[in-house]
Amino acid sequence: QVQLVESGGGLMQVGGSLRISCAGSGRTFSGYAMAWFRQSAGKEREFVAGISWNGGVTYYAEAVKGRFTISRNNAKNRVFLQMNTLKPDDTAVYFCASGRTPLETEAVQLTSINEYSYWGQGTQVTVSS
Repeated sequence: QVQLVESGGGLMQVGGSLRISCAGSGRTFSGYAMAWFRQSAGKEREFVAGISWNGGVTYYAEAVKGRFTISRNNAKNRVFLQMNTLKPDDTAVYFCASGRTPLETEAVQLTSINEYSYWGQGTQVTVSS
């Protein structure tokens, strides 16, 4: 059974930093691109950051570029999202996701929900002013 479990969310102050994690099991996640999406109240789920299967390429939504950093530890089936200079607009449930295609070419940036086959249950991040 494939599982993704996010952790590390919480209540933060504007300008603060937070690192959230995603632990995978039931699949060799090292062969798949991974990503973080987020969904705030009343809005659709949106792409935040993605990383290629070997960690060589990362890409970000414009709203978080320069503030967030995605990374992965394939030996431990972990993906991380370091979030700095948090803003109230960053308040959302954050989901990690695993790609559909093994060893996907790094030339492709996977930013659509439909390009991911497994999802975690999400972790709440709230940024208070």
